[in-house]
Amino acid sequence: MAETLIKVDLNQSPYDNPQVHNRWHPDIPMAVWVEPGAEFKLETYDWTGGAIQNNDSAEDVRDVDLSTVHFLSGPVGVKGAEPGDLLVVDLLDIGARDDSLWGFNGFFSKQNGGGFLDEHFPLAQKSIWDFHGMFTKSRHIPGVNFAGLIHPGLIGCLPDPQMLAAWNERETGLIATDPERIPGLANPPKADTAHMGRMQGEARAKAAAEGARTVPPREHGGNCDIKDLSRGSRVFFPVYVDGAGLSVGDLHFSQGDGEITFCGAIEMAGWVHMKVNLIKGGMAKYGIKNPIFKPSPITPNYKDYLIFEGISVDEKGQQHYLDVTVAYRQACLNAIEYLKKFGYSGAQAYSLLGTAPVQGHISGVVDVPNACATLWLPTEIFDFDINPTAEGPQKIITGGVDLPIAPDK
Repeated sequence: MAETLIKVDLNQSPYDNPQVHNRWHPDIPMAVWVEPGAEFKLETYDWTGGAIQNNDSAEDVRDVDLSTVHFLSGPVGVKGAEPGDLLVVDLLDIGARDDSLWGFNGFFSKQNGGGFLDEHFPLAQKSIWDFHGMFTKSRHIPGVNFAGLIHPGLIGCLPDPQMLAAWNERETGLIATDPERIPGLANPPKADTAHMGRMQGEARAKAAAEGARTVPPREHGGNCDIKDLSRGSRVFFPVYVDGAGLSVGDLHFSQGDGEITFCGAIEMAGWVHMKVNLIKGGMAKYGIKNPIFKPSPITPNYKDYLIFEGISVDEKGQQHYLDVTVAYRQACLNAIEYLKKFGYSGAQAYSLLGTAPVQGHISGVVDVPNACATLWLPTEIFDFDINPTAEGPQKIITGGVDLPIAPDK
């Protein structure tokens, strides 16, 4: 049986766990070391470290300090790993903790992080999802029940000093183009909430002032939010520092493509069972600068979809040139408007698109001026028929249930 090398206590602050960190920096000490070929398990906090509670208030989502996230288990050092190698990571199994069989989804206030549709949903809201084996449902969104595909939203290796400097330079440069923007264009280092694992003293203070925030995906992997990265997946990570420094966290029970709610997917605490190996010199052999992924052979077995289209014309009717982001936003808004006809609130529909196994596709990027993005909504997750009929939609969802909401302070 694989040994659990990193354990977390969900009643303990992640800042008190030296085998956890929330920044990327090459000097973060390895929490544990393993040999190539080793199998092991890591326990993880949810991405907020327990800031969000299983209740019917959204004040915790409104008030969460986003400079603290994500709390990652690691780094795991792999003996013999050197810059230029590929670290091969097999996700053998992944699951929820027996003492935390629930997860959450939410929208951040536009004043505190925002989200993909924050112009339409500017206030903090959340939904709670209970796990029943491989299925989940929410007391805040009636009429749906679906199979989860548990996966890590965030997994990656430590950067080298040159890469870290490049990240900070390009992201602070972007912020400088519109420094007062809300939400901000990027997230610069923030030393006072940094957790640097076992680092102490002056070395910790210096690294905390430089450490990259974990919000975006980057060349090393990071917060990629690939929903099919579940049991049976394999990832080939570029190695940038001796030992590789593999870390993982931000587990999701289920997610729609794009993780459009930002406090996205169904966030959860859990554990990951993995195996590591090395391809020496693999970066040069295969011309790799970003990770490559093999998806899980396991997927929710939904076959019937309604497909919503969006094009590069925004809500105000303004034409954009092959803008895939605008197009996908329109596909999401079209799906939300459709679901409202069955009695869902806009917030319930939005949360559902962020949590259920919807598929997002870039369907066309060559037919100027409109990119075409599509959102595939599985019809079988609903307790009723959502297909169009001659009789028109029936308002099925009644009774006043909705997502908790927290006005801005």
